Amino acid sequence: MKRKDYISWDEYFMGVALLAAKRSKDPSTQVGACIVDGNNIIISTGYNGLPIGCSDDEYSWAREGDDTKYQYVVHAELNTILNATGKSLRGAKLYVSLFPCNECAKAIIQSGIKEVIYLSDKYADTQSTRTSKRMLFDAGVSTRQLIPAIDSLTISYK
Repeated sequence: MKRKDYISWDEYFMGVALLAAKRSKDPSTQVGACIVDGNNIIISTGYNGLPIGCSDDEYSWAREGDDTKYQYVVHAELNTILNATGKSLRGAKLYVSLFPCNECAKAIIQSGIKEVIYLSDKYADTQSTRTSKRMLFDAGVSTRQLIPAIDSLTISYK
């Protein structure tokens, strides 16, 4: 008999996105993303962080003031799209731990991604998220919140 306690594709890919988020050096918000093709093959992963060549130790991680992280950080969604390095994303699905902002929505739409599966929508009441939802809807990109059937995934190295 085969095992019955295996995780769903959605839980698997969101797990990959959450694992990618663990690479983020951001002290307040860690976001991860994973792009998957129609055959459930991972095309790309990414997380929120500084561009290649910009030192995590030399740029600001502040949330307020004149010199904030917002000027430097590449969001997980955009990083994941850029990490695909020319692979076609037409019709792909994006799994992301936090609903995309309006800037990332533009990149999602332009890349041809057709579905966004997200875990958290904690900024639902912000203008950026409302704008993102409008653009994604108008462009025919479906969105849905993942409600996992499990509470946690555990990875053990032993």
